Amino acid sequence: MISAPIPSNEKKRLQAVEKYELLDTMPEDNYDSITDIIASICQAPISLITLVDKDRTFLKSRHGVELTESPRDISFCAHTITSEDDITIIPDATKDQRFIGSPLLTESNIAFYAGVPLIDRNGYKLGSLCVFDTKPRSLNDVQLRALKSMAKHVMVLFEERHRNMELTQAQKLLEERNEELKDFAGIVSHDLKAPLSNIMMIADLLQKENQGKISDKSYKYLQYLRDAGGSLSRYIDGMLIFYKSDELANHAFEEISYVDLVEDIVAMVVTDEHTLVTYAPEMDVTMKTSNAALHQILLNLVSNSIKYGDKDPTTIHIAMEVLPDFYQLTVEDNGRGISTEQIKSVFKLFYTAAEEDRHGKKGTGIGLATTKRLLDQLGASIDIESEVGVGTKITLKFPRDND
Repeated sequence: MISAPIPSNEKKRLQAVEKYELLDTMPEDNYDSITDIIASICQAPISLITLVDKDRTFLKSRHGVELTESPRDISFCAHTITSEDDITIIPDATKDQRFIGSPLLTESNIAFYAGVPLIDRNGYKLGSLCVFDTKPRSLNDVQLRALKSMAKHVMVLFEERHRNMELTQAQKLLEERNEELKDFAGIVSHDLKAPLSNIMMIADLLQKENQGKISDKSYKYLQYLRDAGGSLSRYIDGMLIFYKSDELANHAFEEISYVDLVEDIVAMVVTDEHTLVTYAPEMDVTMKTSNAALHQILLNLVSNSIKYGDKDPTTIHIAMEVLPDFYQLTVEDNGRGISTEQIKSVFKLFYTAAEEDRHGKKGTGIGLATTKRLLDQLGASIDIESEVGVGTKITLKFPRDND
């Protein structure tokens, strides 16, 4: 018996075998169906999908045998991965010097072998799809084509497995990074909000105590300091909400009254007579979703309508409609509107459609990004219709499959 030589690229070939993480794995239907089919087409009692490891041949799928592996030095497949042929055929192993004396012949009565190498995209031969028989024989053209085609399909399954592994790993990494960002946002919120509040409070005290005592220029500088602190504080609050949006959306779903929802939002954001929020209390309905997420979504939308209103009064109408497959919530205002080009970008983090709001403050560009993220997590959609100088209508659709 003559063992197969070791390939010149053996180190990298073994790394390629390990990359798929198939060694010592349990049987899988996708592979077992292939060996069953090939055994039937080739009319062979034994069919295998093998991976040639350092000292053994692992049988990922086996038809007709109970073994899970065999020593590499007696392996037929070890010869297949060193051959330059697209298929290795041994018509009668009992007359082949390489296998005379092999326990596969003396104990398992193997006489015939045909194997197609499993070749990855980099050209490394990992193992084979093969058939065995206990009598000398050959394969016809149909059987040869089937064996070659199914070997390619095996590699498709290998590559699909590897891509799924990479995606899973990437998703895990993203989740870890997202958790790190949440932690960072929490730390930033805690460590920066307190000193920021102190800076703004001191600036306010200095303004009050020195009114009329310092120059107008110095007084403005103190105002700039207060405004800058307020702007940074809003950014911090926005980022904290953005990175905790997963937690908001994952709150237990509960029934929410349309009227109670609107009244809660009005109580939180309407602070003067220049804003008028209308709704239809007689049309009260309930929807089932995350209460925390829905409140944050509507709070962001109504706050934007108020901040970017350019008319007196700013009017905002909030309506709810129950349709067969979803709840439809609309927020319509008479504000300055958004151009068609800007609508495409408003959900990007830090993007602002307007330079300043009605109070002369620049937006953070976080609110709508958070809104979109929350809606995606709830399986909801958002559509914006807007005309510059006339107003904006935002339509939200929440699926009713949570009822």
